[in-house]
Amino acid sequence: MSTTTIFWFTLANFLSSGLVWAYVGRCYPNFVPARYWSAAALSAACGPALGLLFPNPAGLLLAAQMTVLGFCLSEVGIRRFYDRPTSWITSAVVVASCLAGFLFFRLVLDNYAMRVVVYSLGQGIPVALTLPLLLSRDHPRSNHGARMAGYFSILLLGAFALRAIAALLHLGGSEPTIVTLDAVQAGFMLAVAFLAMTWNYGLLMMAIDRLRGDAAELALIDDLTGAGNRRRLVQRLDEECALARRTARPFTLLAIDLDGFKAVNDGFGHSAGDDCLRQFTRAAQGQLRPGDTLARCGGDEFCIVLPDTDLHQAGTIARRVLAACPRQFGSGGRKARTLSASIGVAQWSADLTASPERLMAAADHALYRAKHEGKNRVVLYEPAPPLAPDLDDDIEGVSLPAPHALVEMTGPDHHHSGF
Repeated sequence: MSTTTIFWFTLANFLSSGLVWAYVGRCYPNFVPARYWSAAALSAACGPALGLLFPNPAGLLLAAQMTVLGFCLSEVGIRRFYDRPTSWITSAVVVASCLAGFLFFRLVLDNYAMRVVVYSLGQGIPVALTLPLLLSRDHPRSNHGARMAGYFSILLLGAFALRAIAALLHLGGSEPTIVTLDAVQAGFMLAVAFLAMTWNYGLLMMAIDRLRGDAAELALIDDLTGAGNRRRLVQRLDEECALARRTARPFTLLAIDLDGFKAVNDGFGHSAGDDCLRQFTRAAQGQLRPGDTLARCGGDEFCIVLPDTDLHQAGTIARRVLAACPRQFGSGGRKARTLSASIGVAQWSADLTASPERLMAAADHALYRAKHEGKNRVVLYEPAPPLAPDLDDDIEGVSLPAPHALVEMTGPDHHHSGF
């Protein structure tokens, strides 16, 4: 089979992949792996291009090194995809070792079979290094495309191994020349080119799944504050309610309303109001634990979901949030105002607040009491089982048991007037 035909086939495939990845990198500049995968495909395309331009031992030697470099760049791109630290030392060692092996088995001990072994190792080592990442199911970046790429990585390694074994056993007959290849080695070259291209499609699926996941995550983020939005809040409440039903582990909801927020917008302008919301978000997030979720429900209303937290633990966290939020607003001779908040706290229970809607209504009920009693305070909703139907309160269409106690926990300086 003609070497020229195989080189043209490989060149066309890798060149098209490089252009696709270059376009992806241009459209999504924050998706850094695309740059490495574009460079990898273009480097691999340079291999057959050099072989076609310089069909001599020196040209083929350089072509082999460019192909090995392409696989090394792919490995670096995969590590960047998984946010792992990258080191060029490994790539440099692989390329340099491959070059040294080629030169030794060409100039010192002329052995074609060993050159195939060296070339296969140079390609296979970077691919093998990607397997723990691509086949991991625990990493948050793992997806279907990654597993597809992992499976084809295994097939690629198998093709490299079989090609090296075939060369060592001289299965193709006489040693190939620069112009022609025996049927066995030509078949392996085509198989490797095909598997490498399919491996590249797995990387493309990885990118699509990642970008789609990023877009879905952005749909759950409030643009102004960076906190979750109402959709994110509902999603988290559904998740926590389902978990609580299975495990009976408690979780709580904080309903928060900034005191006198309208006065900030009217007195200082909407930009000051936006700044107020961002300042509160940063202050609140600084008091939360990993796994807690802060969401802006609209306007100056926020909610916080606290997993694995009972009512009084949540009250302590709410007081920390309240203590962290004061900040002075005012300029141009106008009276400064201090940011404060009213917080209602409700705990999930299997019999009284089993649904997200009932839990939100309970937290809103406690929040209303906090506002009514003077603002800048925390109120805990502690319901008792209903004794009779006429004791129920109807809050926004959700029937709640009459509260056994609404425990008031004043803020750090509840005598201050707030806004």
